[in-house]
Amino acid sequence: MVSHRRSSQPGLTHGARVTVLSAAVATAAAAFAGAPALADPHGSPEAARARVDRLFEEAERATERFNRAGERTERLREQVAAAQDGVARGQERINRMRGTLGSVAGTQYRSGGMDPALSLLLSSDPESYLEKAELLDRISERQAVTLRDFRHTQRRLRQERAEAGRRLAELERSRSAVARHKRTVEGKLAQAQRLLNSLPPGARADYGRASRSDGETVPGLSGDAPASARAAAAAMAARGAVGRPYIWGANGPSGFDCSGLTQWSYAQAGVALPRTSQAQRYAGRRIPLSQARPGDLVAYRDDASHIGMYMGNGQVVHAPYPGASVRYDPVGMMPVSSVTRV
Repeated sequence: MVSHRRSSQPGLTHGARVTVLSAAVATAAAAFAGAPALADPHGSPEAARARVDRLFEEAERATERFNRAGERTERLREQVAAAQDGVARGQERINRMRGTLGSVAGTQYRSGGMDPALSLLLSSDPESYLEKAELLDRISERQAVTLRDFRHTQRRLRQERAEAGRRLAELERSRSAVARHKRTVEGKLAQAQRLLNSLPPGARADYGRASRSDGETVPGLSGDAPASARAAAAAMAARGAVGRPYIWGANGPSGFDCSGLTQWSYAQAGVALPRTSQAQRYAGRRIPLSQARPGDLVAYRDDASHIGMYMGNGQVVHAPYPGASVRYDPVGMMPVSSVTRV
């Protein structure tokens, strides 16, 4: 019985994303061409193939971390932009308030600093003086209010600048995490390709045949009806993607990784799913596998590092792993961790 192989890394986020797996594999193959074989010369081809499977799974898990870091980077980038806009608006308000305070100060200076009682005695028009004094009192009250607002705005601006600085530092750390996880994924894929290249030609061909289950042939899917119109639309989109290539970090329409396929399929139904398979498993109501209907999401492994879409008749559509296309496979191809109805 052949194990099911996959490295369907659930997708990188919008910035780093479309590292085409075929290109990555080709690069790895070129890099390792002529290099000493990784396989144990005394080991069996079966052991080597099992090691390839493990490397693909490890790459898939690393991609989940990559995707989470990428999503966090996107959120932080938006937060940094909002914080910087707030700082700019706060600075504009400070500048306007400074201008207002300067005008009030100039008015008071021009009115003179003479004692009000003496000014009244010397005034040739006491009634006019009293009107001016009342006006100056009102100006002074407004100035006091403006000063309080000015000090409050200054404090808030300092806080906003500090927060923007913290967000920027977080963004840089998140970018570093994205790059680190990307290197991990690419390293795992390169190891897997190197190990595959080390297999004898016959064993390599066996692996290729075992990795494909005639998955582009549409199986009989009659019987089960989708649970909703949106699930029906998503299932239709996923069926239309069968045969398109697995592309590391892609979410369509020309290629997909595992969570990219399910995200894109539901987007065609007007539903926004999270980017990672681990987040998608919580994007709806959990149901037993026995109640699965077309359009339901099926997450695999305890950590939900792989995901597909149930299509009925015990079949899922999924983007399996590097070198394979979007295809149908039995729902029990790997241990099922959860089924989610969106």
